Amino acid sequence: MSAAVKYTLGRVGLFVGVLAALWFVEMNMFLRLMLALVASAALSFFLLKGWRDEMAGEMAEASERRRAEKDRLRSALAGDDQGGPEGELREG
Repeated sequence: MSAAVKYTLGRVGLFVGVLAALWFVEMNMFLRLMLALVASAALSFFLLKGWRDEMAGEMAEASERRRAEKDRLRSALAGDDQGGPEGELREG
C-alpha cells in the first residue's frame, strides 16, 4: 500500500475516532464536526509523523523522476542526445 493511501486512511480514521468520542457530548453538530476536525489534525501531526515523512519522500522521488525524464526529453528534442538515431542528422 502506498504511503499516501496509508496516511490518508490514518487521517480519516483519526477524524472518525475523535468524532465517535465526541458523539455523546451534548453540543451542536457543526461544532462537534469542527472540534473533531481540529483535534484530529493536531493528533495526526504527532501520531502519523512517520507515514507523513514516508509520503513526502515518495512524492519527492516521483518529482525527481519526472524532472529527469523532462530534462532527458528536452535534450533529445534539442538534438543534444548523443548515441542514438534521434541525435543523428539525416540527409533528405
